[in-house]
Amino acid sequence: MLRCYQVAEFGQPLVAADKPLPVPEGREVLVKVAHCGVCHSDLHIWEGFFDLGGGKRVVAASNGALLPLTPGHEIVGVVAATGPEARAAKTGQRRLVFPWIGCGTCPPCRDGNEHLCGGAQKSIGIFADGGYATHLLVPDERYLVDIGDLDPALACTYACSGLTAYSALKKIGHLQDGHDLLIVGAGGVGLNAVALAKAMTGVAPIVADLDPAKREAAMQLGARDAIDPRAEGAQKALMKATGGVMAAVDFAGTEASFGFAYGSLRKGGHLVSVGLLGGVATISIGLHVMKGVRFSGSYVGSLAELKEMIALAQTAALPALPISHRPLAEATASLAALKAGQVIGRIVLDA
Repeated sequence: MLRCYQVAEFGQPLVAADKPLPVPEGREVLVKVAHCGVCHSDLHIWEGFFDLGGGKRVVAASNGALLPLTPGHEIVGVVAATGPEARAAKTGQRRLVFPWIGCGTCPPCRDGNEHLCGGAQKSIGIFADGGYATHLLVPDERYLVDIGDLDPALACTYACSGLTAYSALKKIGHLQDGHDLLIVGAGGVGLNAVALAKAMTGVAPIVADLDPAKREAAMQLGARDAIDPRAEGAQKALMKATGGVMAAVDFAGTEASFGFAYGSLRKGGHLVSVGLLGGVATISIGLHVMKGVRFSGSYVGSLAELKEMIALAQTAALPALPISHRPLAEATASLAALKAGQVIGRIVLDA
């Protein structure tokens, strides 16, 4: 039997359910889940909406997330069974699951960007049952990634948290001497970005977060400095010390965090916006043009980028994100702790 914890009603405790084990067909693979990270996107699915700001929301159900739904998209497990057309996947292999599965036929999918699918999305834990379960049916063996000897509990966070940070930093690229990098938000994704920053950009980042414990965690992971963006004169002091940062990544995604990140850019700077907490940002078009700055959105990442990130993690000895282990039965309590801002790094559910 398969045991899972499902969203049966938005905002209510997850419901335990037992189901027969699915039998994989074609290139499908049945994975026995070992670890599943608890991500902020899971919180949006649990609550039932994404905040667009200005009182506007995308309701999860209207966007294709049908209940009951098993959340969870940061998954490492062991291959338990394979469909008759699977060739690479073998029983007993430990694999990371790429969850951002698209329709396979729309232009982004054909370009290798299934995470930006414009058709019938099939993302695991978002539109299809995910990893808050003892077992998971993966629709194709090509979505399984070999993690080698990486810590599987840490590696599971790379499917979303790590991949999102990697893809955002990749858009910035390597920074020149004298250029500064600002990371706003030191939650699970932001901390993964801190761990990746030096290897990917050549720069130890400055981190801005409201929570002193998260600022301390950022320093432990290699941040050059950690500041409270609400402190009086914080942005003015940052501008004086750096002359403005060349690059900033906003992992919070609120009006305040976007404003702080955008306002901290030097001329010619680049802001990558990642967080989904919600809000509406207003900028001066004239100043935007005259400063020559740019900003771009970055949403998770591609299967190719996940493989790149795993290769980097296997060779670069990245500092490890703080992990808190909890049993699968504590999925609801874990979501509640995340909502309350009580999580440093990542909660990982052990199935």
